[in-house]
Amino acid sequence: MAKLYFYYASMNAGKSAALLQADFNYRERGMATMLWTAAHDDRGHAAAIESRIGLAATAHRYDAQTDLGARVRAAHAVQPIACVLVDEAQFLGAEQVWQLARLADEADIPVLCYGLRTDFRGELFPGSAVLLGIADALVELKAVCHCGRKATMNLRIDAAGAAVRDGAQTEIGGNDRYVALCRRHFSEALLG
Repeated sequence: MAKLYFYYASMNAGKSAALLQADFNYRERGMATMLWTAAHDDRGHAAAIESRIGLAATAHRYDAQTDLGARVRAAHAVQPIACVLVDEAQFLGAEQVWQLARLADEADIPVLCYGLRTDFRGELFPGSAVLLGIADALVELKAVCHCGRKATMNLRIDAAGAAVRDGAQTEIGGNDRYVALCRRHFSEALLG
């Protein structure tokens, strides 16, 4: 029986690299996969999914209106899909997470989702909240704070490196905008 997996972590934990490794493992065995990532990443990357260590792959892009279940089932009818892999899963809507769960339950297609658990304020992303609630398997990937502890938080910073406390939940950026920290150093940075 297929499962819905949620691999979560802070920034810089290797989520995209792990997704691309899983994709490679399936394809190396001659199995077709379907990769997805959020459409609103507008940083101009040539590949849809890119890891910080240089791995990359093309992928379908989803937005709030994308019916992932219908799109995957249509592709599966043409060529059997052995696995669906979703990057930036924190940006999924609740209904999209349920569509992915139904793919695992009804179409017997494993679905591996990778994403952030919390935003720069320490609050759950909507997609992550549903995945934490209904995924068959939860796997925490580890990042490291500058102190050596496990980094679980994502601190948003401005151009001068100061902590940002307010703003939209979603702001695309990499190391220029976010720092992965342990909860202690995250709290200290927010307090100033």
